[in-house]
Amino acid sequence: MADAGDDMQVRMTRAFAGGVPHNLALGLRVLDVSPTEASFELPYDARLVGNPDTGTLHGGAITALLDACSGAAVFAALPSMVPIATLDLRIDYLKPAEPGRPVIGKATCYKLTRNVAFTRGVAYQDDPENVVAL
Repeated sequence: MADAGDDMQVRMTRAFAGGVPHNLALGLRVLDVSPTEASFELPYDARLVGNPDTGTLHGGAITALLDACSGAAVFAALPSMVPIATLDLRIDYLKPAEPGRPVIGKATCYKLTRNVAFTRGVAYQDDPENVVAL
């Protein structure tokens, strides 16, 4: 069961993630934050289209979504707020996101060490089993 410290950390993570200028520029919306997970929504925006012929979102926008979710999941899992940075990021794109629809990103911080946090993330539309990117 979460204690008051967990609740405070989750609230601080939600507030911080919602105020990052890059997140705001992309239109990212914080959907949920728990002590080890974060979910964001990337609304469809024509400015983020990578292929004008198909209307498919650029992979960089989806990468930014997963990076932001992962960072928020780490912040939520940490015992206190400290600066963090992405050290390594690998994205496997399984299919293009359907044009005109938002993409949901969800990340879990599954391991914390003294200096490094490890996360897993997924991007999808509607169904988390119907994956756009991992």
